[in-house]
Amino acid sequence: MAVDRDAAAAHLEAFLRAIGRDPDADAELQETGRRVTDAFVDELCSGYGVDSRALLRENVIVGESELVVVRDVFVSTLCPHHLLPATGTATVAFAPAGRIVGVGTIVSVIDAHARRLVLQEALGEDVVEALDAELRPRWVGCRLLLSHGCMVLRGERAHGSRVESLALRGFAEGDVQGRLMAHGVLGLGRNT
Repeated sequence: MAVDRDAAAAHLEAFLRAIGRDPDADAELQETGRRVTDAFVDELCSGYGVDSRALLRENVIVGESELVVVRDVFVSTLCPHHLLPATGTATVAFAPAGRIVGVGTIVSVIDAHARRLVLQEALGEDVVEALDAELRPRWVGCRLLLSHGCMVLRGERAHGSRVESLALRGFAEGDVQGRLMAHGVLGLGRNT
């Protein structure tokens, strides 16, 4: 998808004028439209330019392990409802079935999906879906523990609150032992 930076910057400057701030009259706001546009395109929404499945496919290693866990990966994403940040950590765990990738690749997959306008629940599902499709593990899960700007900076002003979500794939119906393992490894319900 092509990005029209000039149009985006002009709309941001129009937005500033609409809320009573004139970027032409206020030296601090000059070029704000361009800076915000560049920040969104080059950083905050750069994940749209990354094919996470191709990234996984290109880095697959034939190998075995009982369990792979990548904990406390820093996550910064943007809520599509208010364009405010949500930050926190992700933990990914999977039980390989002959295909693994380096932990750096897992971090890159998380980042590729986080650097989009995405709800937390969808972020976890997207990460799990990519890992499941390309690595075909016995099971895979992604736990996200995020503090949402839309809850802290506006509305409820619920300072210190965090939202926890868990996405899982690959469990057979009635696989109680596997589910318990996933919940323990991924820490659902813990205060950490």
